[in-house]
Amino acid sequence: MTTMKAAVFKAPGRIELVDKPLPQVGPNDALVRITTTTICGTDVHILKGEYPVATGLTIGHEPVGVIEQLGSNVQGYVEGQRVIAGAICPSFTSYGCQDGVPSQDGGHVGHGYKPMGGWRFGNTIDGTQADYVLVPDAIANLAPVPDGLTDEQVLMCPDIMSTGFAGAEAANIRIGDIVAVFAQGPIGLCATAGAKLRGASLIIAVDGVDERLRISRNMGADVTLNFREVDVVSEILRITGGRGVDAAVEALGLQSTFESALRVLKPGGTLSSLGVYSSDLTIPLGAFHAGLGDNKIVTSLCPGGKERMRRLMNVVASGRDDFGALVTHTYKLDDIVAAYDLFANQRDGVLKIAIKP
Repeated sequence: MTTMKAAVFKAPGRIELVDKPLPQVGPNDALVRITTTTICGTDVHILKGEYPVATGLTIGHEPVGVIEQLGSNVQGYVEGQRVIAGAICPSFTSYGCQDGVPSQDGGHVGHGYKPMGGWRFGNTIDGTQADYVLVPDAIANLAPVPDGLTDEQVLMCPDIMSTGFAGAEAANIRIGDIVAVFAQGPIGLCATAGAKLRGASLIIAVDGVDERLRISRNMGADVTLNFREVDVVSEILRITGGRGVDAAVEALGLQSTFESALRVLKPGGTLSSLGVYSSDLTIPLGAFHAGLGDNKIVTSLCPGGKERMRRLMNVVASGRDDFGALVTHTYKLDDIVAAYDLFANQRDGVLKIAIKP
């Protein structure tokens, strides 16, 4: 076989399934046959033209599969082994990696580094919505899937789970903290689970869809608020006795959720922003305490590498949360255009779609 099917970006509003040549394996690479992948909210930003990628690029960055071929330098793995690789697949040789920020494994752009440079699949190199994907720096990025875990159980690890947990980690949640998580899509649900694992004693989940709020209780939320039914800011301040939350996680990428997260934050608290924003943000003077509130606003791009993936799969294997339950729909790769239509328009209670070549 010399060709494969791949979903590629053609133009804003157009992602098409085409035939592409099978990738050629370099000495440090691994060719992985995809068994399951998915569509991310970032892919929808690409589809809409809100995040620029090259025409003809294969989209997708959440691979679960089987090693088809290993480069000559790749040791410690065998062909036929089930693996995942993170959406962020750093080289671990760059300044960013060695400075402790592997997600910013950028290449030179002008006199600096490109932000988000560690995100390569479906961004700067061909991604995972295809029959096969070429994994660069394979020794650093391939993580074996433990026996007994299904594709659906580990499908969240490469990005969604890692990102949600990164939001909780960046929020510096401590045992006994009160945390608010704004938006309970897949990333927000994983941030809720991450807040619970970090030791939060009260987790307040906010969304406008009751079914998502129901799932958030299973992921660790103690209080759920539907913003269509209640003034969320007033209610959170009431719950906290006017003190505000220790940490707020924004997991949608809208001005409204960012501002609400800031307004419920206590002086000295941390706002952890996970959303991908498609327009400028405005910071309201009062909510920001005129810059005198000792607040922290932090952003996160999930770390990558096999050790990160190993830890996340350990959490899945522990059974503390059912991350496979976030997969609500399954489509064949042949039907990925229809899957994009469902996911982009958020119909039929969709959370995550398993795409199977």
